Amino acid sequence: MAIVNNVDLDKIKATTENGKQDRLTLKKPVKLQGEWNLDPSKGYQFRTELGFEKGKQVIEIDSPSFLGGTGNRLGPMGYCVAGITSCFIATFVSVASGLGIKLTRLNVDAECQINFAKTFDVADEPITEGINFRLDVQSENADKQQLTQALRMAEERCPAMYSMSHVIKVSAEIK
Repeated sequence: MAIVNNVDLDKIKATTENGKQDRLTLKKPVKLQGEWNLDPSKGYQFRTELGFEKGKQVIEIDSPSFLGGTGNRLGPMGYCVAGITSCFIATFVSVASGLGIKLTRLNVDAECQINFAKTFDVADEPITEGINFRLDVQSENADKQQLTQALRMAEERCPAMYSMSHVIKVSAEIK
């Protein structure tokens, strides 16, 4: 079993080979069912139970007070930024591992400025201008140029970054 940087390269190789044989195996659904909480005494506004390969996790979300919540839980955009960041870092580590780069440290600072002018119908301005990542990364066998190459490859391959930089079709309807 080839595990580099806590990434199982054998599993990635098998997934890649299966995907070359049948590209449909590379399409994976992400589904959730959630409920808006109408009882303010519970301290959150939205609750969902997300399933993953080996279990389920309950997530409770509350908007910050300036958006009408109580600020008792992480807000939706916090989860969004955390999701994008973790997806990007996971992609970076997978790419680096595939290139044989052994990391000795990886920390990330992420920042995303959210403009709520459109949300409050104050102005038709972009809701965000983007997200910035600053990686503090050290390797036992790669220099800055090799790490930068892995970073650029991760930017191209990361599903969350793709979702942020391309129009994603969204539909919503009342049942």
